[in-house]
Amino acid sequence: MTRLLGAGPASPPASFAARWGGRGYVTDLGGPVYWVDFGGPSGSAAPPMVLVHGLGGSHLNWVRIAPALAAERRVLAVDLAGFGLTPATGRSATVHANARLLDRFVREIAGSPAVLAGNSMGGMISILHAHAYPDTVAGLVLVDPSIPVPWQRPDLRVAGAFALYSVPGLGELYMAAGRRRTTPRQQVERVLELCFADPGRASAEVTEASVELARYRRSMPGTEQAFLRAARSLAGVLARPGRYRAMMAGLDMPVLLIHGEQDRLVPVAAARAAAAARPSFDTALLPGVGHTPQLEVPGDVVAAIGSWAKRHPGVGARAGRPR
Repeated sequence: MTRLLGAGPASPPASFAARWGGRGYVTDLGGPVYWVDFGGPSGSAAPPMVLVHGLGGSHLNWVRIAPALAAERRVLAVDLAGFGLTPATGRSATVHANARLLDRFVREIAGSPAVLAGNSMGGMISILHAHAYPDTVAGLVLVDPSIPVPWQRPDLRVAGAFALYSVPGLGELYMAAGRRRTTPRQQVERVLELCFADPGRASAEVTEASVELARYRRSMPGTEQAFLRAARSLAGVLARPGRYRAMMAGLDMPVLLIHGEQDRLVPVAAARAAAAARPSFDTALLPGVGHTPQLEVPGDVVAAIGSWAKRHPGVGARAGRPR
């Protein structure tokens, strides 16, 4: 069963993506799943695009490019279990569980085959999904995906946080302390500082919507546990890089790899190594850009996707201009 956001007593007070033309829905896919439909032209022959956010993210991670992409195809953004407006209660938030959830979403809501666009953890989940269910995937857009990194000196802040997340009990205490010591606005500002090479490029509208969503999520149970479960499972996949690289090597659909050269969470060395190992990947490295290019330089991301789609007829469409 699918219902429009706001049509039931348990609905959030507003559709956070409405100002970007998105309509929010909740569908039972083994539990309530929130998703946003940004529309698309009627009769478009291009496969639909499903946007998959990263760790700690939501559908709001895509609002700066979704309207432009919807000029040529239907575009949907899904909140994974435990993130955004999809509750974690009663189900797992691991990357493998969310890959299975993504499969149900693609088959039952988007229609397959679809183009998957995943950022960070969402890129990993899109790779896991494409490996397990290749018949449902027309193409992959990987935006700073969580992939193996050749050895180098890590960013100490990022490495320290993930070390704390990985320890049962300690990770929970760390998350609880952060919740007590920061307001929703401070929480969002810290994410911007970490994910943007230049936080001054952040959209004020997206920031305000993100603060609203962060405030609302504090009333949702199980969000911190879901974050930790997802983070630990993500680290578990990266701890077996040979198996993960084999999955990537087996992808036979068109793949576009977009990566910010100033990414602190997934260093650009990871993207360069992946591109060298898979020359069939189309690769766009963005100088002076951080971990979320779709929010920092949306026009560059839309242009890269449009150029890639033109080179691969099965993927299908010419992207519009961001708004």
